[in-house]
Amino acid sequence: RGVMIDHGTGVVIGETAVVEDDVSMLHGVTLGGTGKETGDRHPKVRRGVMIGANATILGNIEIGANSRVGAGSVVLADVPEHCTVAGVPARVVGCAGCDQPSHEMNQIIEDVPLDYQI
Repeated sequence: RGVMIDHGTGVVIGETAVVEDDVSMLHGVTLGGTGKETGDRHPKVRRGVMIGANATILGNIEIGANSRVGAGSVVLADVPEHCTVAGVPARVVGCAGCDQPSHEMNQIIEDVPLDYQI
């Protein structure tokens, strides 16, 4: 139970954000608003999620249980459960690869589509 913030430097968690149990996030993560909304305006991170370093998650969106957010990604839309998202803007690039990414801490994304551009 609980939340693991590894190297908490630069982590920003907005006032209406929700982070459930068994979430792991690395340094530089932002759970922020878009600046366009009032009231409930920050992300909801469900149980078992692993958020990579310097990922930015903006708006009143939901990061589904047991999913992964790749390092440096910018997430602007809901993430389904058990999925891996990556990129700017983030998109689904595969399945999470395990039951609880927050415990495994596997940050390697092997199922990247061939049309993925850097």
